[in-house]
Amino acid sequence: MIQQERIRLARRAAGMSQKQLAEAVGVQRSAVSHWEAPLGKNPSVSHLRKLAEVTQVQFEWLVTGRGEMSLSREVQLDSIATADALLIEDPLEFRLVHAFREVPLRARVSLLEVMEELAAQRTGRAIGRRNGSRPGIPVTG
Repeated sequence: MIQQERIRLARRAAGMSQKQLAEAVGVQRSAVSHWEAPLGKNPSVSHLRKLAEVTQVQFEWLVTGRGEMSLSREVQLDSIATADALLIEDPLEFRLVHAFREVPLRARVSLLEVMEELAAQRTGRAIGRRNGSRPGIPVTG
């Protein structure tokens, strides 16, 4: 989990909106939005310290991902960032999703196409295809 995801998770676990967190830390809401964006900016150390204090999470966990963050079951299930392991109960499906996420972004489309082709061969019908393309997935060359 990247720092941006940990910031979002800490905010959501604290039951705060981006605006509420921004006010508590002393920044604009847009700063919190940038901190939570996948390719967003990292907050300063003083802001990280305040974030940890306000959201009541461990500073080390927030900054590095080391250590633990205790969450209620409701927050875990509500959190997209922690849904990796929680919402996938089938061990084979978990392995598949985990392996897919470990692959660089550029290779994911190729892997998906191979998987769809294998599934189509097994079931006798195309999976996720419309006129040879995949909905919502850009085709790159």
